[in-house]
Amino acid sequence: MRYISTRQTGDRAGHAGIGFGDVLLAGLARDGGLYVPARWPVVTHRALDALRPLDYPTLAARLLAPFTEGEIEEKTLLGFARDAYGGFSHAATAPLVQLGPNRWLLELFHGPTLAFKDFALQLLGRLFDHVLAKRGERLTIVGATSGDTGSAALAACKGRANLSVFILHPEGRVSEVQRRQMTTVADENVHNIAIAGTFDDCQALVKAMFNDLSFRDSLSLGAINSINWARIAAQVVYYVYAALRLGAPAHPVSFVVPTGNFGNVYAGYVARQIGLPVRHLHVATNVNDILARFFASGAYAKAGVKPSLSPSMDIEVASNFERFLFELHAGHGDEVSRMMDALNQTGRFEVDEAERRAAHQVFRGHRADDDAALAAIARTYKETGIVIDPHTAAGIAAADEAEEEVPLVCLATAHPAKFPEAVERAIGLKPKLPERLADLMTRPERLTRLPNDLAQVQAFVRAHAGQAASRPHVAGAAR
Repeated sequence: MRYISTRQTGDRAGHAGIGFGDVLLAGLARDGGLYVPARWPVVTHRALDALRPLDYPTLAARLLAPFTEGEIEEKTLLGFARDAYGGFSHAATAPLVQLGPNRWLLELFHGPTLAFKDFALQLLGRLFDHVLAKRGERLTIVGATSGDTGSAALAACKGRANLSVFILHPEGRVSEVQRRQMTTVADENVHNIAIAGTFDDCQALVKAMFNDLSFRDSLSLGAINSINWARIAAQVVYYVYAALRLGAPAHPVSFVVPTGNFGNVYAGYVARQIGLPVRHLHVATNVNDILARFFASGAYAKAGVKPSLSPSMDIEVASNFERFLFELHAGHGDEVSRMMDALNQTGRFEVDEAERRAAHQVFRGHRADDDAALAAIARTYKETGIVIDPHTAAGIAAADEAEEEVPLVCLATAHPAKFPEAVERAIGLKPKLPERLADLMTRPERLTRLPNDLAQVQAFVRAHAGQAASRPHVAGAAR
């Protein structure tokens, strides 16, 4: 399997691409684009039927093997998956709970940090270890988080000898539980940086560090955000796992996905591309509704980030949307580059009506403000006795608008105890953290506060990264 950049010149054909190991360690392409497969592997309906009896780790290894083809064998992947998911607190790993007729909740919060990010990052930490040890290299991970990626990344990468990890989060714009899950990690190889700004500011700083090629090469930078293709590939698994349990491939399934950075819902799109019969992907946003507005109008236009009760979705520049634009424009990287340049220069771009209709064939956009989310938490608790977090609540509100005749699966992206104040406002009860995190609020914190200034952030990373083994430039990755 080879990978190409979303900003390559020309179309998809005629590019040699790079292998999975290089994509894993590089994260972002050197031309500023994101890596995608040069071709989509295809899983036939017969093959999907054969996957139904598999447990979650075995299914993960089977589905990931085509994406690591030529570099990591399925047997090795299976060992990583069993190790990664063995620590989850539910035997099914990603259990389905019925909410009502033809409506289901896919619980993705049974991992060590109580959020869906654990599914990819627990596996990613092991993949990093494997590839780095094989190459005799060291990696400096830099990442931005709107709340959940940071804690999941630190849980996956803490204590690993070949990794230094720097996580940027917007100061005062994550929940206290989210913050403490990051800042109470004591391992010397991890560093928490609170940035005076928004998540988009944090994400822009990370991208700027990657685009500074001399800085990137000197410290061997790697990405932990969903700009890293391995994150997307690992998340494809739970879409297939859920759909198979609801009658796929004989019957199609639709999903509702709370999303800010478009990575989680894009993984559902990848599942559809490789053969899973997904009828629609409903994109649930909060008041920061740039994605919902795009699918309604074809215009992607910044409007400013507003704080909400679902802080992990307080995002305006959805990085992974670039991967979908690449598909929407038939693999023409020049078109993607043009739109990204327009976004940077004017704060907006548009697609034509034919392209908007093509997007609408798969995606539906929805918006749920804080009042709608609180109402969805209260209604779900009253009707089912199930307590949900405010991000999942945005998905439930979107599901109420969706017109689907097929099973509709709502992704529960975080444990409600990560957002206790919002849940208490809705139902009068404050959910408790699991026993293993019961002392979280009394653990000592460790973080560094920095301004939204690239030079100061780079200086901090350089001073604390340790000695990183420089990697050679990856052939075929430059624009």
